[in-house]
Amino acid sequence: MTDTETQAARIEHDLLGDREVPAEVYWGVHTLRALENFPITGIAIGSSPYLTEALASVKEAAACANHDLGLLDDERFAAIQTACAEIRGGALASQFVVDVIQGGAGTSTNMNANEVIANRALELLGHPKGSYDVLHPNEHVNLSQSTNDVYPTAVKIAIVKATYALLEAMAQLEASFARKAEEFHDVLKMGRTQLQDAVPMTLGQEFNAYAVMLGEDRARLAEAVAMLYEINLGATAIGTQLNAPAGYVEAARAHLARITELPLVTAADLVEATQDCGAFVHLSGVLKRVAVKISKVCNDLRLLSSGPRAGLGEINLPARQAGSSIMPGKVNPVIPEVVNQVAFEVIGFDVTVSMAAEAGQLQLNAFEPVIGYSLSAGLWRMRQAMIVLAEKCVDGITANREVLRLAVENSIGLVTALNPYIGYRAATEIAQEALVTGRGVAELVVERGLMDAGQLAEVLRPEVLANLQRPTPASALEA
Repeated sequence: MTDTETQAARIEHDLLGDREVPAEVYWGVHTLRALENFPITGIAIGSSPYLTEALASVKEAAACANHDLGLLDDERFAAIQTACAEIRGGALASQFVVDVIQGGAGTSTNMNANEVIANRALELLGHPKGSYDVLHPNEHVNLSQSTNDVYPTAVKIAIVKATYALLEAMAQLEASFARKAEEFHDVLKMGRTQLQDAVPMTLGQEFNAYAVMLGEDRARLAEAVAMLYEINLGATAIGTQLNAPAGYVEAARAHLARITELPLVTAADLVEATQDCGAFVHLSGVLKRVAVKISKVCNDLRLLSSGPRAGLGEINLPARQAGSSIMPGKVNPVIPEVVNQVAFEVIGFDVTVSMAAEAGQLQLNAFEPVIGYSLSAGLWRMRQAMIVLAEKCVDGITANREVLRLAVENSIGLVTALNPYIGYRAATEIAQEALVTGRGVAELVVERGLMDAGQLAEVLRPEVLANLQRPTPASALEA
Protein backbone atom coordinates (compact mmCIF):
# COMPACT_ATOMS: atom_id res chain seq x y z
CA MET A 1 0.00 0.00 0.00
CA THR A 2 1.36 3.43 -0.93
CA ASP A 3 1.73 6.40 1.38
CA THR A 4 -1.09 8.19 -0.41
CA GLU A 5 -3.52 5.32 0.18
CA THR A 6 -2.72 5.12 3.89
CA GLN A 7 -3.88 8.72 4.30
CA ALA A 8 -7.46 9.46 5.27
CA ALA A 9 -8.05 11.59 2.19
CA ARG A 10 -6.58 12.67 -1.10
CA ILE A 11 -6.82 16.13 -2.65
CA GLU A 12 -8.61 16.48 -5.97
CA HIS A 13 -9.26 19.62 -8.00
CA ASP A 14 -12.11 20.83 -10.19
CA LEU A 15 -13.14 24.22 -11.55
CA LEU A 16 -14.53 25.21 -8.14
CA GLY A 17 -11.29 24.44 -6.33
CA ASP A 18 -9.62 21.76 -4.22
CA ARG A 19 -11.53 19.20 -2.15
CA GLU A 20 -10.59 16.31 0.08
CA VAL A 21 -11.87 12.94 -1.17
CA PRO A 22 -11.72 9.82 1.02
CA ALA A 23 -8.57 7.99 0.02
CA GLU A 24 -10.18 4.57 -0.29
CA VAL A 25 -13.03 5.47 -2.67
CA TYR A 26 -12.84 5.12 -6.43
CA TRP A 27 -14.97 8.17 -7.16
CA GLY A 28 -13.56 11.68 -7.14
CA VAL A 29 -14.29 15.36 -6.71
CA HIS A 30 -17.08 15.61 -9.30
CA THR A 31 -18.94 12.77 -7.61
CA LEU A 32 -18.36 14.42 -4.24
CA ARG A 33 -20.02 17.61 -5.47
CA ALA A 34 -23.00 15.58 -6.72
CA LEU A 35 -23.34 13.79 -3.38
CA GLU A 36 -23.56 17.16 -1.67
CA ASN A 37 -25.90 18.70 -4.22
CA PHE A 38 -28.43 15.92 -4.76
CA PRO A 39 -29.49 14.23 -1.49
CA ILE A 40 -32.90 13.58 -3.06
CA THR A 41 -34.10 9.97 -3.06
CA GLY A 42 -31.34 8.16 -1.21
CA ILE A 43 -31.23 5.72 -4.14
CA ALA A 44 -27.78 5.51 -5.73
CA ILE A 45 -27.27 4.76 -9.41
CA GLY A 46 -25.25 1.71 -8.30
CA SER A 47 -28.46 0.12 -7.03
CA SER A 48 -29.34 -0.57 -10.68
CA PRO A 49 -27.06 -3.30 -12.05
CA TYR A 50 -28.43 -2.67 -15.53
CA LEU A 51 -27.32 0.98 -15.45
CA THR A 52 -23.83 0.38 -14.09
CA GLU A 53 -23.33 -2.41 -16.61
CA ALA A 54 -24.57 -0.13 -19.40
CA LEU A 55 -22.29 2.73 -18.36
CA ALA A 56 -19.27 0.43 -18.30
CA SER A 57 -20.29 -1.00 -21.67
CA VAL A 58 -20.45 2.46 -23.25
CA LYS A 59 -17.08 3.45 -21.75
CA GLU A 60 -15.48 0.22 -22.94
CA ALA A 61 -16.88 0.66 -26.44
CA ALA A 62 -15.58 4.23 -26.54
CA ALA A 63 -12.14 3.10 -25.38
CA CYS A 64 -12.09 0.40 -28.06
CA ALA A 65 -13.00 2.94 -30.75
CA ASN A 66 -10.39 5.43 -29.53
CA HIS A 67 -7.77 2.70 -29.48
CA ASP A 68 -8.73 1.59 -33.00
CA LEU A 69 -8.25 5.17 -34.18
CA GLY A 70 -4.87 5.57 -32.46
CA LEU A 71 -6.13 8.06 -29.88
CA LEU A 72 -5.59 5.83 -26.85
CA ASP A 73 -2.29 4.02 -26.26
CA ASP A 74 -2.12 0.28 -25.57
CA GLU A 75 -1.36 0.54 -21.86
CA ARG A 76 -4.13 2.96 -20.94
CA PHE A 77 -6.58 1.16 -23.20
CA ALA A 78 -5.89 -2.21 -21.59
CA ALA A 79 -6.37 -0.77 -18.10
CA ILE A 80 -9.61 1.01 -18.99
CA GLN A 81 -10.96 -2.04 -20.80
CA THR A 82 -10.19 -4.31 -17.84
CA ALA A 83 -11.81 -1.89 -15.39
CA CYS A 84 -14.94 -1.69 -17.54
CA ALA A 85 -15.12 -5.46 -17.88
CA GLU A 86 -14.91 -5.82 -14.09
CA ILE A 87 -17.73 -3.32 -13.59
CA ARG A 88 -19.85 -5.06 -16.22
CA GLY A 89 -19.33 -8.21 -14.18
CA GLY A 90 -20.73 -6.56 -11.06
CA ALA A 91 -17.63 -5.13 -9.40
CA LEU A 92 -17.50 -1.70 -7.76
CA ALA A 93 -21.26 -1.15 -7.80
CA SER A 94 -20.95 0.43 -4.36
CA GLN A 95 -18.81 3.17 -5.89
CA PHE A 96 -21.61 4.45 -8.13
CA VAL A 97 -23.03 6.67 -5.44
CA VAL A 98 -24.73 9.68 -6.99
CA ASP A 99 -28.49 9.97 -6.60
CA VAL A 100 -30.68 8.69 -9.41
CA ILE A 101 -32.45 12.07 -9.50
CA GLN A 102 -29.99 14.84 -10.29
CA GLY A 103 -29.63 18.10 -12.13
CA GLY A 104 -27.24 18.42 -15.02
CA ALA A 105 -28.78 16.05 -17.59
CA GLY A 106 -26.85 13.06 -16.22
CA THR A 107 -23.43 14.76 -16.01
CA SER A 108 -22.96 13.57 -12.42
CA THR A 109 -23.65 9.98 -13.45
CA ASN A 110 -21.19 10.22 -16.33
CA MET A 111 -18.51 11.79 -14.12
CA ASN A 112 -19.08 9.17 -11.43
CA ALA A 113 -18.45 6.48 -14.05
CA ASN A 114 -15.40 8.28 -15.45
CA GLU A 115 -13.83 8.61 -12.01
CA VAL A 116 -14.50 5.04 -10.88
CA ILE A 117 -13.14 3.59 -14.12
CA ALA A 118 -10.09 5.89 -14.08
CA ASN A 119 -9.16 5.08 -10.50
CA ARG A 120 -9.60 1.35 -10.99
CA ALA A 121 -7.49 1.59 -14.15
CA LEU A 122 -4.83 3.48 -12.20
CA GLU A 123 -4.76 0.64 -9.66
CA LEU A 124 -4.28 -1.86 -12.44
CA LEU A 125 -1.38 0.23 -13.73
CA GLY A 126 0.19 0.31 -10.26
CA HIS A 127 -0.60 3.93 -9.42
CA PRO A 128 -2.49 5.45 -6.46
CA LYS A 129 -6.03 6.63 -6.90
CA GLY A 130 -6.15 10.23 -8.00
CA SER A 131 -2.96 10.05 -10.11
CA TYR A 132 -4.75 11.73 -12.96
CA ASP A 133 -1.54 12.91 -14.61
CA VAL A 134 -1.12 9.24 -15.60
CA LEU A 135 -4.70 8.47 -16.60
CA HIS A 136 -7.44 11.08 -16.43
CA PRO A 137 -11.21 10.59 -16.03
CA ASN A 138 -12.03 13.18 -18.68
CA GLU A 139 -9.07 13.13 -21.02
CA HIS A 140 -8.85 9.36 -21.33
CA VAL A 141 -11.99 7.62 -20.01
CA ASN A 142 -14.28 10.29 -21.49
CA LEU A 143 -12.26 10.74 -24.67
CA SER A 144 -14.39 11.59 -27.76
CA GLN A 145 -17.51 11.68 -25.59
CA SER A 146 -20.02 13.96 -23.91
CA THR A 147 -22.52 13.25 -21.18
CA ASN A 148 -25.14 14.06 -23.79
CA ASP A 149 -24.39 11.00 -25.87
CA VAL A 150 -23.01 8.68 -23.17
CA TYR A 151 -25.85 9.04 -20.70
CA PRO A 152 -28.83 8.60 -23.07
CA THR A 153 -27.12 5.63 -24.69
CA ALA A 154 -26.44 3.98 -21.33
CA VAL A 155 -29.98 4.66 -20.11
CA LYS A 156 -31.42 3.10 -23.27
CA ILE A 157 -29.30 -0.03 -22.86
CA ALA A 158 -30.26 -0.32 -19.19
CA ILE A 159 -33.95 0.05 -20.01
CA VAL A 160 -33.72 -2.50 -22.81
CA LYS A 161 -32.24 -5.05 -20.40
CA ALA A 162 -34.90 -4.26 -17.79
CA THR A 163 -37.63 -4.65 -20.41
CA TYR A 164 -36.25 -8.04 -21.43
CA ALA A 165 -36.49 -9.12 -17.80
CA LEU A 166 -40.11 -7.93 -17.61
CA LEU A 167 -40.98 -9.77 -20.82
CA GLU A 168 -39.69 -13.01 -19.29
CA ALA A 169 -41.80 -12.46 -16.17
CA MET A 170 -44.87 -11.72 -18.26
CA ALA A 171 -44.35 -14.97 -20.16
CA GLN A 172 -44.19 -16.81 -16.84
CA LEU A 173 -47.47 -15.28 -15.67
CA GLU A 174 -49.09 -15.92 -19.05
CA ALA A 175 -48.15 -19.59 -18.74
CA SER A 176 -49.63 -19.71 -15.22
CA PHE A 177 -52.97 -18.38 -16.43
CA ALA A 178 -52.89 -20.74 -19.42
CA ARG A 179 -52.39 -23.75 -17.14
CA LYS A 180 -55.33 -22.67 -15.01
CA ALA A 181 -57.41 -22.16 -18.15
CA GLU A 182 -56.77 -25.78 -19.07
CA GLU A 183 -57.45 -26.99 -15.52
CA PHE A 184 -60.79 -25.13 -15.44
CA HIS A 185 -61.79 -25.72 -19.07
CA ASP A 186 -65.04 -27.50 -18.20
CA VAL A 187 -66.03 -25.57 -15.05
CA LEU A 188 -69.26 -23.72 -15.80
CA LYS A 189 -69.92 -20.34 -14.23
CA MET A 190 -71.95 -17.23 -14.86
CA GLY A 191 -70.33 -14.46 -16.83
CA ARG A 192 -71.15 -10.96 -15.67
CA THR A 193 -71.48 -7.57 -17.26
CA GLN A 194 -71.76 -4.45 -15.11
CA LEU A 195 -71.59 -6.81 -12.10
CA GLN A 196 -74.93 -8.34 -13.12
CA ASP A 197 -75.54 -11.90 -14.30
CA ALA A 198 -75.00 -12.15 -18.05
CA VAL A 199 -74.63 -15.54 -19.75
CA PRO A 200 -72.80 -18.75 -18.86
CA MET A 201 -69.16 -19.33 -19.67
CA THR A 202 -66.41 -21.49 -18.24
CA LEU A 203 -63.85 -20.52 -15.66
CA GLY A 204 -61.31 -21.76 -18.17
CA GLN A 205 -62.45 -19.15 -20.68
CA GLU A 206 -62.15 -16.47 -18.03
CA PHE A 207 -58.57 -17.43 -17.19
CA ASN A 208 -57.65 -17.96 -20.82
CA ALA A 209 -58.64 -14.34 -21.50
CA TYR A 210 -56.05 -13.24 -18.94
CA ALA A 211 -53.39 -15.35 -20.66
CA VAL A 212 -54.28 -13.90 -24.07
CA MET A 213 -54.17 -10.38 -22.65
CA LEU A 214 -50.65 -10.92 -21.35
CA GLY A 215 -49.55 -12.36 -24.67
CA GLU A 216 -50.85 -9.32 -26.51
CA ASP A 217 -49.12 -6.96 -24.09
CA ARG A 218 -45.85 -8.85 -24.41
CA ALA A 219 -45.98 -8.35 -28.16
CA ARG A 220 -46.65 -4.63 -27.81
CA LEU A 221 -43.84 -4.23 -25.26
CA ALA A 222 -41.39 -6.08 -27.51
CA GLU A 223 -42.29 -3.72 -30.35
CA ALA A 224 -41.83 -0.67 -28.17
CA VAL A 225 -38.44 -1.66 -26.77
CA ALA A 226 -37.06 -2.09 -30.27
CA MET A 227 -37.22 1.69 -30.66
CA LEU A 228 -34.52 2.00 -28.01
CA TYR A 229 -31.98 0.22 -30.19
CA GLU A 230 -31.40 3.56 -31.91
CA ILE A 231 -28.60 5.44 -30.10
CA ASN A 232 -26.76 8.75 -30.42
CA LEU A 233 -23.31 7.63 -29.27
CA GLY A 234 -20.77 9.83 -31.02
CA ALA A 235 -23.11 12.80 -31.18
CA THR A 236 -21.13 14.46 -28.34
CA ALA A 237 -22.62 17.68 -26.98
CA ILE A 238 -25.59 18.50 -29.24
CA GLY A 239 -25.33 16.08 -32.14
CA THR A 240 -22.74 17.82 -34.30
CA GLN A 241 -20.04 15.24 -33.36
CA LEU A 242 -17.71 17.99 -32.09
CA ASN A 243 -14.44 16.41 -30.80
CA ALA A 244 -15.41 12.98 -32.14
CA PRO A 245 -12.82 11.98 -34.78
CA ALA A 246 -13.71 10.61 -38.19
CA GLY A 247 -14.71 6.97 -37.95
CA TYR A 248 -15.47 7.12 -34.23
CA VAL A 249 -19.28 6.98 -34.45
CA GLU A 250 -19.44 3.72 -36.36
CA ALA A 251 -16.53 2.15 -34.48
CA ALA A 252 -18.08 2.96 -31.09
CA ARG A 253 -21.50 1.66 -32.19
CA ALA A 254 -20.04 -1.58 -33.51
CA HIS A 255 -18.06 -2.22 -30.33
CA LEU A 256 -21.07 -1.41 -28.15
CA ALA A 257 -23.30 -3.76 -30.14
CA ARG A 258 -20.70 -6.50 -29.70
CA ILE A 259 -20.32 -5.90 -25.96
CA THR A 260 -24.04 -5.66 -25.19
CA GLU A 261 -25.17 -8.22 -27.80
CA LEU A 262 -27.92 -5.79 -28.86
CA PRO A 263 -28.81 -4.79 -32.45
CA LEU A 264 -27.86 -1.16 -31.90
CA VAL A 265 -28.04 1.35 -34.73
CA THR A 266 -26.86 4.94 -34.97
CA ALA A 267 -29.64 7.50 -35.35
CA ALA A 268 -29.95 8.95 -38.83
CA ASP A 269 -29.84 12.51 -37.46
CA LEU A 270 -27.76 12.89 -34.32
CA VAL A 271 -28.95 16.45 -33.61
CA GLU A 272 -32.53 15.19 -33.52
CA ALA A 273 -31.63 12.09 -31.55
CA THR A 274 -29.77 14.03 -28.86
CA GLN A 275 -32.85 16.05 -27.91
CA ASP A 276 -35.61 13.51 -28.63
CA CYS A 277 -37.19 11.41 -25.87
CA GLY A 278 -39.95 9.92 -27.99
CA ALA A 279 -38.81 6.33 -27.58
CA PHE A 280 -38.93 6.70 -23.79
CA VAL A 281 -42.42 8.20 -23.94
CA HIS A 282 -43.67 5.40 -26.18
CA LEU A 283 -42.24 2.63 -24.01
CA SER A 284 -43.65 4.29 -20.91
CA GLY A 285 -47.08 4.39 -22.51
CA VAL A 286 -46.97 0.69 -23.32
CA LEU A 287 -45.78 -0.08 -19.79
CA LYS A 288 -48.72 1.91 -18.46
CA ARG A 289 -50.99 -0.21 -20.66
CA VAL A 290 -49.52 -3.34 -19.06
CA ALA A 291 -50.04 -1.87 -15.60
CA VAL A 292 -53.64 -0.85 -16.23
CA LYS A 293 -54.60 -4.26 -17.60
CA ILE A 294 -52.86 -6.38 -14.97
CA SER A 295 -54.44 -4.21 -12.28
CA LYS A 296 -57.85 -4.98 -13.78
CA VAL A 297 -57.03 -8.70 -13.64
CA CYS A 298 -56.10 -8.36 -9.96
CA ASN A 299 -59.39 -6.57 -9.33
CA ASP A 300 -61.14 -9.58 -10.87
CA LEU A 301 -59.20 -12.05 -8.75
CA ARG A 302 -60.06 -10.17 -5.58
CA LEU A 303 -63.73 -9.99 -6.55
CA LEU A 304 -64.03 -13.63 -7.64
CA SER A 305 -62.41 -14.80 -4.40
CA SER A 306 -64.40 -12.46 -2.16
CA GLY A 307 -66.01 -14.04 0.87
CA PRO A 308 -65.49 -16.74 1.90
CA ARG A 309 -69.17 -16.80 2.93
CA ALA A 310 -70.55 -13.35 2.11
CA GLY A 311 -68.90 -12.72 -1.27
CA LEU A 312 -68.79 -14.40 -4.66
CA GLY A 313 -66.52 -17.16 -3.43
CA GLU A 314 -66.05 -18.63 -6.89
CA ILE A 315 -62.31 -19.21 -6.56
CA ASN A 316 -59.85 -19.57 -3.71
CA LEU A 317 -56.57 -17.69 -3.66
CA PRO A 318 -53.68 -19.29 -1.78
CA ALA A 319 -53.60 -18.13 1.84
CA ARG A 320 -50.32 -16.29 2.33
CA GLN A 321 -50.62 -14.63 5.74
CA ALA A 322 -53.02 -13.78 8.53
CA GLY A 323 -55.26 -10.97 7.39
CA SER A 324 -56.12 -9.13 10.54
CA SER A 325 -54.80 -8.20 13.95
CA ILE A 326 -58.35 -8.18 15.35
CA MET A 327 -60.44 -10.58 13.23
CA PRO A 328 -59.36 -14.20 13.80
CA GLY A 329 -59.31 -16.42 10.72
CA LYS A 330 -59.44 -13.60 8.22
CA VAL A 331 -57.23 -14.04 5.13
CA ASN A 332 -56.82 -11.21 2.64
CA PRO A 333 -55.94 -11.24 -1.09
CA VAL A 334 -52.57 -9.66 -0.34
CA ILE A 335 -50.82 -10.70 -3.58
CA PRO A 336 -53.32 -9.07 -5.95
CA GLU A 337 -53.37 -6.08 -3.63
CA VAL A 338 -49.63 -5.54 -3.87
CA VAL A 339 -49.73 -5.92 -7.65
CA ASN A 340 -52.49 -3.31 -7.79
CA GLN A 341 -50.24 -0.91 -5.90
CA VAL A 342 -47.30 -1.52 -8.23
CA ALA A 343 -49.62 -0.78 -11.14
CA PHE A 344 -50.74 2.49 -9.55
CA GLU A 345 -47.11 3.54 -9.18
CA VAL A 346 -46.25 2.63 -12.78
CA ILE A 347 -49.19 4.69 -14.01
CA GLY A 348 -47.81 7.61 -12.02
CA PHE A 349 -44.34 7.05 -13.47
CA ASP A 350 -45.84 7.45 -16.94
CA VAL A 351 -47.08 10.92 -16.02
CA THR A 352 -43.57 11.78 -14.81
CA VAL A 353 -41.99 10.54 -18.04
CA SER A 354 -44.47 12.52 -20.12
CA MET A 355 -43.87 15.74 -18.21
CA ALA A 356 -40.09 15.34 -18.25
CA ALA A 357 -40.02 14.63 -21.98
CA GLU A 358 -42.21 17.63 -22.69
CA ALA A 359 -39.97 19.89 -20.57
CA GLY A 360 -36.92 19.44 -22.79
CA GLN A 361 -35.62 22.62 -24.40
CA LEU A 362 -33.76 23.23 -27.63
CA GLN A 363 -30.88 20.78 -28.25
CA LEU A 364 -31.07 18.74 -25.01
CA ASN A 365 -33.48 17.34 -22.49
CA ALA A 366 -32.06 18.00 -19.02
CA PHE A 367 -34.59 15.74 -17.35
CA GLU A 368 -33.52 12.34 -18.62
CA PRO A 369 -32.40 11.28 -15.12
CA VAL A 370 -36.00 11.21 -13.88
CA ILE A 371 -37.12 9.59 -17.14
CA GLY A 372 -34.49 6.88 -16.76
CA TYR A 373 -35.30 6.34 -13.10
CA SER A 374 -39.07 6.22 -13.65
CA LEU A 375 -38.83 3.71 -16.48
CA SER A 376 -36.22 1.55 -14.79
CA ALA A 377 -38.10 1.48 -11.48
CA GLY A 378 -41.41 0.79 -13.18
CA LEU A 379 -40.03 -2.02 -15.32
CA TRP A 380 -38.27 -3.69 -12.41
CA ARG A 381 -41.19 -3.45 -9.99
CA MET A 382 -43.64 -4.68 -12.59
CA ARG A 383 -41.32 -7.60 -13.27
CA GLN A 384 -41.25 -8.50 -9.58
CA ALA A 385 -45.01 -8.10 -9.34
CA MET A 386 -45.61 -10.44 -12.29
CA ILE A 387 -43.39 -13.13 -10.78
CA VAL A 388 -45.03 -12.81 -7.36
CA LEU A 389 -48.50 -12.93 -8.88
CA ALA A 390 -47.65 -16.08 -10.84
CA GLU A 391 -45.82 -17.99 -8.11
CA LYS A 392 -47.67 -16.88 -4.98
CA CYS A 393 -51.18 -16.53 -6.34
CA VAL A 394 -52.22 -17.83 -9.76
CA ASP A 395 -50.36 -21.13 -9.57
CA GLY A 396 -52.29 -22.02 -6.40
CA ILE A 397 -55.80 -20.88 -7.33
CA THR A 398 -58.56 -23.46 -6.93
CA ALA A 399 -62.17 -23.39 -8.09
CA ASN A 400 -65.23 -23.72 -5.88
CA ARG A 401 -66.99 -25.92 -8.41
CA GLU A 402 -70.21 -26.46 -6.44
CA VAL A 403 -70.64 -22.71 -5.86
CA LEU A 404 -70.13 -22.08 -9.56
CA ARG A 405 -72.55 -24.85 -10.60
CA LEU A 406 -75.32 -23.63 -8.32
CA ALA A 407 -74.85 -20.06 -9.51
CA VAL A 408 -75.41 -21.17 -13.10
CA GLU A 409 -78.44 -23.28 -12.30
CA ASN A 410 -80.05 -20.54 -10.20
CA SER A 411 -79.11 -17.56 -12.31
CA ILE A 412 -81.78 -15.65 -14.18
CA GLY A 413 -79.16 -15.21 -16.89
CA LEU A 414 -79.52 -18.88 -17.78
CA VAL A 415 -82.72 -18.11 -19.69
CA THR A 416 -80.67 -16.32 -22.34
CA ALA A 417 -79.02 -19.62 -23.23
CA LEU A 418 -82.44 -21.35 -23.31
CA ASN A 419 -84.09 -18.64 -25.42
CA PRO A 420 -83.38 -20.40 -28.77
CA TYR A 421 -85.10 -23.55 -27.46
CA ILE A 422 -88.14 -22.25 -25.55
CA GLY A 423 -88.69 -18.86 -27.18
CA TYR A 424 -88.33 -15.31 -25.93
CA ARG A 425 -91.81 -15.02 -24.38
CA ALA A 426 -91.55 -18.22 -22.39
CA ALA A 427 -88.00 -17.34 -21.38
CA THR A 428 -89.17 -13.97 -20.07
CA GLU A 429 -91.94 -15.58 -18.02
CA ILE A 430 -89.50 -18.13 -16.58
CA ALA A 431 -87.09 -15.35 -15.65
CA GLN A 432 -89.80 -13.35 -13.89
CA GLU A 433 -91.06 -16.35 -11.93
CA ALA A 434 -87.56 -17.42 -10.94
CA LEU A 435 -86.79 -13.91 -9.73
CA VAL A 436 -89.98 -13.69 -7.64
CA THR A 437 -89.94 -17.20 -6.20
CA GLY A 438 -86.21 -17.77 -5.88
CA ARG A 439 -86.56 -21.09 -7.71
CA GLY A 440 -84.05 -22.24 -10.32
CA VAL A 441 -84.56 -21.60 -14.03
CA ALA A 442 -83.83 -25.19 -14.99
CA GLU A 443 -86.34 -26.50 -12.46
CA LEU A 444 -89.11 -24.23 -13.80
CA VAL A 445 -88.41 -25.12 -17.43
CA VAL A 446 -88.86 -28.84 -16.72
CA GLU A 447 -91.90 -28.25 -14.51
CA ARG A 448 -93.65 -26.32 -17.27
CA GLY A 449 -92.85 -29.04 -19.78
CA LEU A 450 -90.91 -26.68 -22.00
CA MET A 451 -88.03 -29.17 -22.11
CA ASP A 452 -87.52 -32.57 -20.56
CA ALA A 453 -84.62 -33.33 -18.27
CA GLY A 454 -82.61 -35.03 -21.02
CA GLN A 455 -83.00 -32.14 -23.44
CA LEU A 456 -82.12 -29.65 -20.73
CA ALA A 457 -79.04 -31.63 -19.71
CA GLU A 458 -77.86 -31.60 -23.32
CA VAL A 459 -78.27 -27.83 -23.64
CA LEU A 460 -76.67 -27.17 -20.27
CA ARG A 461 -73.49 -29.05 -21.09
CA PRO A 462 -70.41 -26.76 -20.73
CA GLU A 463 -69.53 -27.36 -24.37
CA VAL A 464 -72.88 -25.93 -25.44
CA LEU A 465 -73.47 -23.23 -22.83
CA ALA A 466 -70.02 -21.73 -23.20
CA ASN A 467 -69.94 -22.26 -26.98
CA LEU A 468 -67.04 -24.68 -26.73
CA GLN A 469 -68.75 -26.45 -29.62
CA ARG A 470 -71.72 -25.62 -31.79
CA PRO A 471 -75.01 -26.31 -29.95
CA THR A 472 -77.44 -28.94 -31.15
CA PRO A 473 -80.28 -27.30 -33.19
CA ALA A 474 -83.65 -27.08 -31.44
CA SER A 475 -85.27 -29.18 -34.17
CA ALA A 476 -82.97 -32.06 -33.36
CA LEU A 477 -83.86 -31.88 -29.69
CA GLU A 478 -87.59 -31.90 -30.47
CA ALA A 479 -87.16 -34.92 -32.75
